[in-house]
Amino acid sequence: MEGIAAAALKKLSRPDLIEHRAFLNGAWVARDDVLGVSDPASDECLIDVAACSPADADAAVAAARQAFLDWRDKLPAERGLILRLWAKLMRENAGDLATIMTSEQGKPLAESRGEISYAANFLDWFAAEGERAYGETIPSHLPGSRLSVQMQPLGVTVAITPWNFPAAMITRKAGAALAAGCTMIVKPAPETPLSALALAKLAEEAGMPAGVFQVLTGEAAPLARRLLENTEVRAFSFTGSTEVGRILLTQSAATVKKASLELGGHAPFILFDDVDLARSVKDCVAAKFATSGQDCLAANRIYVQRRVYDRFVEQFARAASELDVGHGLEPGTDIGPMTRPSVAEKCRQQVAQALSAGARLVCGGQDSPLGGNFVMPTVLADVTDDMLIAREETFGPVAAILPFDDEAEVLARANATEMGLAAYVYTNDLARAMRLTERLEYGMVAVNTPKFTGAPIPFGGWKQSGLGREGSRHGLLEYLEAKYVCFGNLAA
Repeated sequence: MEGIAAAALKKLSRPDLIEHRAFLNGAWVARDDVLGVSDPASDECLIDVAACSPADADAAVAAARQAFLDWRDKLPAERGLILRLWAKLMRENAGDLATIMTSEQGKPLAESRGEISYAANFLDWFAAEGERAYGETIPSHLPGSRLSVQMQPLGVTVAITPWNFPAAMITRKAGAALAAGCTMIVKPAPETPLSALALAKLAEEAGMPAGVFQVLTGEAAPLARRLLENTEVRAFSFTGSTEVGRILLTQSAATVKKASLELGGHAPFILFDDVDLARSVKDCVAAKFATSGQDCLAANRIYVQRRVYDRFVEQFARAASELDVGHGLEPGTDIGPMTRPSVAEKCRQQVAQALSAGARLVCGGQDSPLGGNFVMPTVLADVTDDMLIAREETFGPVAAILPFDDEAEVLARANATEMGLAAYVYTNDLARAMRLTERLEYGMVAVNTPKFTGAPIPFGGWKQSGLGREGSRHGLLEYLEAKYVCFGNLAA
């Protein structure tokens, strides 16, 4: 019997956006070797996609290098026109793109629609920011000389993207690289290649020259290794786990590539007793359960000051238990399936370990009646710092709530991790908020809001949560090199 996702894909306004071929040097290329793409809600195979070889990776780099020679010489405004048209086409086809995303990734359809809008915004942002890649003039310390710094594109770049945000993580990287004058090869996650290929189809329609933007589908490890060994690849950007980031950084070291890494998160959500509890509960639910919890920004350790702890646990658990679990394409779904079986299993293991160590199950915890990759929204109270769920990123709809007494204590506990991507602070004490934003060892801190990302902000982490920044003017700099130029003897 045909599943929900397979039926939905047959009803797309533009069925040609479903593509099974890789996009290499402006051509759509099929391969005898294939990888199946499945609906994570049912494990039904939706389509087989080309599994590219290391030789394909070599060819993609050669094409990207050749295309770079012309692309870098285009005016920034010319590159920007193509990026803006690409964004326009994404918005015009948002419904189809969202259906494709939910079918292969599992997130609720409303969230997929939101991601398409979010992804398109990066293209518009960098289309404009590419025109502001300013250099500088340096007051000379040498008689008769003129000194300057030019910002120039790196060359061929690579993006290795994750399955949890299969569109936005492409445009956030490619928008910056292409606007800077670089070319880019995208290696999407094996679980979610359809979104990447649909974006490539629209990029082609927007007039992207052959070789400037390519999508290499297939198994991640051999293709990534081959790309990172290639001396023509000058930089790479990766979003994913810290464990894999370390491997990629090691593989790139031999050729000394510039690296932009957005790695694991273990976000603390710190709630003091002076806040509006109802609003804070609502915001914490949003910070924890967006993307079904499969988000590096998800609140992983929810610290609540003891005076309001019991009331918070009660209200938060009630809100979590009201979330609807189901197929992402079904109306009203709040929590979809975990994209990978291993993520669902990790959630179950963390819950079991916490309960065995003394945590209290407030809601959820039981296996979903939908089975398979589904995890019920689960709230654990009285969690302690030594439990697995307090030490490792969960990446699923399981909330760990921990009590605390005072500011100094919770600051030390929040910083006691090698992860440092994002942190949340909820307080109405401005002085306290200022102190914590200065002392929390995280690349991003949100005060009294669960929503803080977007194209203008420098997204990235401290410590083992990453290197570099994405979005904002800082994101453009990841794809530019500073060239110092000295003109001598001008006085003569």
